[in-house]
Amino acid sequence: MADISQVLPAIDHTNLKQNATAADIRKLCAEAAEYGFATVAINSCWVKLAAEELAGTGVGISSCIGFPLGAACTEAKVAEAKQSVADGTTEIDMVVNGGLLEAGDLDAVTADIRAVVEAVPSTPVKVIIECCLLTDEQKEAACRCSMEAGAAFVKTSTGFSTGGATVHDVELMRRVVGDTCQVKAAGGIHSLEEALAMLDAGADRLGMSAGLAVAEEIAALG
Repeated sequence: MADISQVLPAIDHTNLKQNATAADIRKLCAEAAEYGFATVAINSCWVKLAAEELAGTGVGISSCIGFPLGAACTEAKVAEAKQSVADGTTEIDMVVNGGLLEAGDLDAVTADIRAVVEAVPSTPVKVIIECCLLTDEQKEAACRCSMEAGAAFVKTSTGFSTGGATVHDVELMRRVVGDTCQVKAAGGIHSLEEALAMLDAGADRLGMSAGLAVAEEIAALG
């Protein structure tokens, strides 16, 4: 059973809204530093600002690339990842090419992921699989592609599609990747109870825009 003390350090404090402003990102960073969240998860245009805001805090930056559809060409994903690292990101969250996965072209799926992993060799890459659109067989295949390509994490969801993280999907991903990759549950996690359930299912990281609400729940428990 996960302990409450594990929750806040596992959170990627998220603002991926298309109309997020610089003020919103500064606020996100201040909150992450205050509560000791793992990273802020943001669109790549804000990485440089976040790096300035978070300097010396110990909070990392998850730059989301090819987001939210994953349908950008590999070269674009590579360029975005490289620029994010140059701007100061500490982690990359890339969206898998769902069309290639749907068609069963697993070699191409793996190559797309590997190109990003190899482009930023010192930066952990999380692969967003968008489980809500896939069969369990496809989820398993995407996890295997991610492992083969050298990804550091597999991740359940963007939070922008038809569903978010589920206990079932986290358990499935953990079963497939074992200790080879870490697992990030993201999308639709709104409460302490839900966060603990994801950790119990095998998640190492939690992508959440409700991190403050969970922090308040924890504070209320004394």
